[in-house]
Amino acid sequence: MTPPHDLLLLDNADVQALLTHDDTLRCVRHAFEAHSNRSGRTFPLVRESLGGQTVFGIKSGDIAADQALGLKVAGFWPANRALGKDAHQATILLMDPATGRPLGLFDGNHVTSMRTGAAGGIGIQQLARPDSRRLCLFGSGVQARIQLDYALRVCPSLTQVDYVTAQGQPSPVLEELFSPRCSITHAPDADTAVARADIVVTATPSRQPLFSRAAVRPGTHINAVGADTKGKRELPEGLLEQALLVVDDIAQARQLGESQWAPDCALQEIGTLLPDTGWQRPAEAITVFDMTGIALQDLTVAQSLYTLAGAHGRGRRLAWP
Repeated sequence: MTPPHDLLLLDNADVQALLTHDDTLRCVRHAFEAHSNRSGRTFPLVRESLGGQTVFGIKSGDIAADQALGLKVAGFWPANRALGKDAHQATILLMDPATGRPLGLFDGNHVTSMRTGAAGGIGIQQLARPDSRRLCLFGSGVQARIQLDYALRVCPSLTQVDYVTAQGQPSPVLEELFSPRCSITHAPDADTAVARADIVVTATPSRQPLFSRAAVRPGTHINAVGADTKGKRELPEGLLEQALLVVDDIAQARQLGESQWAPDCALQEIGTLLPDTGWQRPAEAITVFDMTGIALQDLTVAQSLYTLAGAHGRGRRLAWP
């Protein structure tokens, strides 16, 4: 382990070299369990507009039993695209809870993508029918790709993917990435694709419903990824009231997630379904996992990266007096 008087720096290349899909799944599962059994805490969220579509946010928390404390500063800067840079920006600070000293400063972009993909994978493992064969994907960007990646990893029965794009045009990049792993087809009509699907994944920045309520069949599972800010919405009116609605954090989902549009719906946290409770999915239920992303996901992954970097000699260490 890096001594407390050193500050470990991990750039994007270091994070990508160290972080595996399996490690991320393990970390995110632990984060959800710690959050729901209250051995971990999430502190008040900061998410503020800086004008236009630019958003600045801070997510922080701790898990005392793991001696884990830290925060992620992240947001959305759309003007970055014109500069050839990623519009999503994130940086993670891992701290020593005993002294308050910084232990590590990590690029958070890849962590955010991976931990969100892993959360979607856990949602599918716990809430989708195990014999699911067809998935409908909304979006073709970075988060849509990582969601599909994890879905195919955790649900081997998936063989067919229909994807819907905002422009209504096929994505050759998406098809090239995933055609070796599944049969993937562009779907020009959203409702038709949803009606055929066992699993629906929405990973867009939309502020209006992407499909109609009537298109969703009994037994369908939906991972709602895109709504993470007030005003965002991907699911149609009336769906949540008829679904078994699961979230990562109840208060945050009501504030920022799809659940902001259904304030009277009963919510259940995904962490309560992970231990061996004997819970089983009702076969004909429509299930929705409303994903807003919690600080403990970033924190557990950051701790794992800190340990892995020490074991593999990755990153730079700076004296931090």
